[in-house]
Amino acid sequence: MAIRPPTLLAILLAATACSGSDSTGSIPPMDASADTVVDASVDAAVEVPEGCHNFGTAGATAACLKPNREGAYYVAEALAYFDTLDVDAPRESVPNYHPLVARWEWPPWLLLTGYTAEDMILTSDVLRGLDPSTVPERDCRFFEKQPFARCYIAFEYERGRCPIYEEFTFNDAGEMTFIEAWSDIPGLLPNAADDPWGEAPDFPRLATRVPGLGNETGTLDLESDYMVQAALNDDDLAVFALRATDWRRYWFAQLNDAEPDFFGVGCGWPPPKENPKTPSEGMSE
Repeated sequence: MAIRPPTLLAILLAATACSGSDSTGSIPPMDASADTVVDASVDAAVEVPEGCHNFGTAGATAACLKPNREGAYYVAEALAYFDTLDVDAPRESVPNYHPLVARWEWPPWLLLTGYTAEDMILTSDVLRGLDPSTVPERDCRFFEKQPFARCYIAFEYERGRCPIYEEFTFNDAGEMTFIEAWSDIPGLLPNAADDPWGEAPDFPRLATRVPGLGNETGTLDLESDYMVQAALNDDDLAVFALRATDWRRYWFAQLNDAEPDFFGVGCGWPPPKENPKTPSEGMSE
């Protein structure tokens, strides 16, 4: 889902920003010798899942986890997420968010557009009132590998239909830990024609590169050696780690630098028509 930023929403987010934050967003240095592969205490007989990094450590990535619920559970949670943004859905339908759930939306969207369950619920409630939409088209499916739920959906706004591809990562407690979205428009969605659900090992998602999403609780530590080491070798992850230190501030900066109709571009809408000049306006030039 792409967060569309009405002016009033921006004001509300600014008003609720953490006033005590003095973070510069810099990434601290680390000891390059830190273990970032497998915890030495892990039994050598334990099979490390494909794509898993830092298995058995606090910095484990999401691919280290296997589903421990029926597939229908993960699909229902993804659908509940879209309910929070659908004015025709019950307000009480909310997914089981991890307290530090993050939402990452690839360009032309604004990258990190939500961080923490509290902010996710706040923004969805505000949008239901200020920029209402429905989500009439939903195709959500379960996958044995992270992200466990993946969806092709379409929002319906007053201006038109907005197609999105979205993925959802979960921890062992069944909490939603990471949300990742792309515009389902040619040139913006990286899915190959023969890989519509991003199952190729080299699919360019961020969710499976974030250290911490695959630990026992799926909890991130932005200052951990695992995060810092991975960010040194991954530009996207470095950007995520920086923005997560003060996501609202970076969201506003990204909004300020965005194209005027970035939201329309992401939805595939034609440019808005300019208001025709009145006769008096034309005569005054």
